Amino acid sequence: MADAGWVATHLPSVLATSSQLLPAREQMGFTLGFHIVLACLGVGFPAMMLIANYIGLRRKDPVALELAQRWSKVAAVTFAVGAVTGTVLSFEFGLLWPEFTKRFGQVFGILFTIEGIFFFLEAIFLTIYIFGWKRLSGWTHFWTGVPVAICGIGGAFSVVAVNSWMNQPQGFTLGAGGSVTDVDPLKVIFNPAVPYEVPHMILAAYLLTCFLVASVYAVGMLRGRRDHHHRLGLLIPLTVGCILAPVQFMVGDTAAREIAKHQPIKFAAIECVQHTHSDVTEYLGGRCTADGEKWGIGIPGLDSFLVGFSTDTQVTGLDTVPASDRPPDNTLLHWAFDFMVGIGSALIALGVWFGIAWARRRDIPKTKWFLRAVAISGVATLATVECGWIVTEVGRQPWIVYKVMRTEDAVTGASGIWVTLGLVLVLYAALGVTAILVLRSMARRWREGDFPDEGVPYGPTAPAPIEEGSK
Repeated sequence: MADAGWVATHLPSVLATSSQLLPAREQMGFTLGFHIVLACLGVGFPAMMLIANYIGLRRKDPVALELAQRWSKVAAVTFAVGAVTGTVLSFEFGLLWPEFTKRFGQVFGILFTIEGIFFFLEAIFLTIYIFGWKRLSGWTHFWTGVPVAICGIGGAFSVVAVNSWMNQPQGFTLGAGGSVTDVDPLKVIFNPAVPYEVPHMILAAYLLTCFLVASVYAVGMLRGRRDHHHRLGLLIPLTVGCILAPVQFMVGDTAAREIAKHQPIKFAAIECVQHTHSDVTEYLGGRCTADGEKWGIGIPGLDSFLVGFSTDTQVTGLDTVPASDRPPDNTLLHWAFDFMVGIGSALIALGVWFGIAWARRRDIPKTKWFLRAVAISGVATLATVECGWIVTEVGRQPWIVYKVMRTEDAVTGASGIWVTLGLVLVLYAALGVTAILVLRSMARRWREGDFPDEGVPYGPTAPAPIEEGSK
């Protein structure tokens, strides 16, 4: 009778919670996937505009200053749209995952507070920088932009540190009934996953910004616009991106080994390792099944070598935990990881191509195939960033806090999530279309000369000085 009473009392709420898990995950996944692009631009764009600004001041290049000014306006648009999508995300934590925020809000709340401080500082200094074109001297104006780049990095650190903590939680004690006590903010902020996850994400933000911007100017050059404006607009971000691509590859390699050590089931799902053994084959592509990997290209022993620099390294298999503790879609993880690594390798190859040509002629390659490759690189890098988040988030499932709290235990029991998902889709579609139309309109007016950059005292449209005694 006691069991029957418990079922009668709790079963409706359990069923309601489980029915909301899918739409809640879909909504969170969509909004995160949308916002991450804007967040990356918020980190990377300030650095690009500052580099162009520095070149313009140092070399007295009006085109570089013109680029810096225009990129600052693009940064303002993406920052504004990102502020909206980020606000939606902050509400979603409480609305979709109330048990998570209720139990662990005091743990990760400090990081979101820090992120909020960086956000407001970035908004303030970005405003000063944009309006400073008309009112400040050259180097004074340049230095007002430096805090924008610093705050972007600081905000990224704060948010990604929360995700790192969710992957390797520490800095708290679970008391009776699951209550959280003895929170140590420093251990939460500097958790074991921060040293590799934060640099990996910040580098991804720079790479996405660099190759997206470079791809825009590559398309312009393919359409016959070979002036100094387009050449410099491609050269600045492409140079930075090609330098950072191999650095990112090494950071990612380190991250993969750390995941194999601290989240072995996630790594096993990524690499389709069903049973614990050594001399594990690395598969490229293919499909993950309960019987192992199928239809992929296998490289014997490589997976073990990548984990421990020896083919004798033992790799943990999925069969070491119950099926309920494994990620839901191993093939998705496997393909996302392979795509991420493949595009990263292609970006390095693009950098080698560019580096050889520059060493020989101090110029970008003249062939259209190079410009086509650069044009594609922007979209490819964007897809790579999305794949990285799929690996991170789907790979941690079924845990929202690794081995501490399951996602199904954190989700809301309230109805109507499918409705809010539909509303969010409409809202984000409107934001995305509006942002694209605004940016395209700005680009068209800049090309046609209908949107002049006025009032830059040291810039490309600075009025000629009035000589003393003239009228």
